[in-house]
Amino acid sequence: MSKRMFAVCSLVFIVLLSSLIGCATLPSPEKMALDVSNYSLPKQSEAVNALIYVVRPIALGGAIRFNVFLDDKEDSSEMGFTRGLQYIYFFVSPGKHAIFSKAENWAEINIDVKEGETIFLKQNPSMGIVFARNSLELIQEIQGKYYVKNTSIGEIKKERK
Repeated sequence: MSKRMFAVCSLVFIVLLSSLIGCATLPSPEKMALDVSNYSLPKQSEAVNALIYVVRPIALGGAIRFNVFLDDKEDSSEMGFTRGLQYIYFFVSPGKHAIFSKAENWAEINIDVKEGETIFLKQNPSMGIVFARNSLELIQEIQGKYYVKNTSIGEIKKERK
């Protein structure tokens, strides 16, 4: 097989594999709720702070770290990182915060949290030019608990800033 044919076949294989991974379906909200009905999160919220879980429930780009930062993009603000099928958590003071996720690109989401609240953010990987890209989205509690239950802990650098 020529090098060009091998390259074309490899590209087609990667595109097909990526589309299959992206097409994985989630259980219904009812099944998720049943699955997490007796599940306790690894870390519970505090009365005076909010708890943020960042989940990366997809294996796509799993070897690439998605670093998570609180309020700015400085190294001192890094809370930890995830790889495929991992989560991290950290505490924040009540109020407005920006959460940043770094892959090939920077993703950002702004949140406004209350005391004792638990927030779930999902990192969505996608194919980049060189590495995986990412985006962030706010997800509901049932889905967040489901993802935390079915993933493993990532690298937590700080539990609070």
